Amino acid sequence: MLDASNRSGGTAELAVPAPPLPGAGPGARCARALLSPWARLSLLLALLAGAGTAVLLFDPQRLLTHGWPPQAGGIAAALVFGVGYGLCTVAFVPRPLLNLAAGALFGSQLGLTTALAGTVLGAGVAFGLGRLLGQDALRPLLRGRLLQAADGQLSRHGFRSMLAARLFPGVPFWAANYCAAVSRMGWLPFLLATALGSVPNTAAYAVAGARASAPTSPAFLIAMACIAVPALAGTVVAWRQRHRLRGR
Repeated sequence: MLDASNRSGGTAELAVPAPPLPGAGPGARCARALLSPWARLSLLLALLAGAGTAVLLFDPQRLLTHGWPPQAGGIAAALVFGVGYGLCTVAFVPRPLLNLAAGALFGSQLGLTTALAGTVLGAGVAFGLGRLLGQDALRPLLRGRLLQAADGQLSRHGFRSMLAARLFPGVPFWAANYCAAVSRMGWLPFLLATALGSVPNTAAYAVAGARASAPTSPAFLIAMACIAVPALAGTVVAWRQRHRLRGR
């Protein structure tokens, strides 16, 4: 027995509702807004502002300088100091103060090891935050000649550029971290250049901190010279590089 549609020679078409477009709901739109580049950049700025405010209010570098926590000693204290060192550098605490404290608290060798560990930790945290939360929003803004030249240098010659920035302290530690994060520099060149390039300057400060009680000793005077000479050389190199980048 034929149905009505076959008897009439036509075909019956059923109206099938179109599936909803993926991501068209209010929840998905809200998620996209929260994960947008500018929202992530706003979160990064809020985190950095909160970290800077916490440093001003609680003065954590003073706690580290006085050997916090007081009940810890030896390797345990060095581990606590290294973690605190790294977090303080993310919050813009100057590394020279922390390096001097490391040398004063743990001596030249352990102080250098602890300070270097904190340096790499802080640089890695800052690089990760900048790469995850700031790169997508900031890269389209690199339109000036100077900014494009700096970005190209970091992206193509990441290890060499970061090694120079760490060896010659002309660029603030936090600025180098976030500039590298916005560029296309890889993780391994960044961390390796940070570890190697930070050794001379960190060692000089650690020795100066360890020998601060004898400011006329040869070790202290040599350490201070090792601090002053790279700083002067970095200033000269940065000045010449500034004119070279402008001329491109």
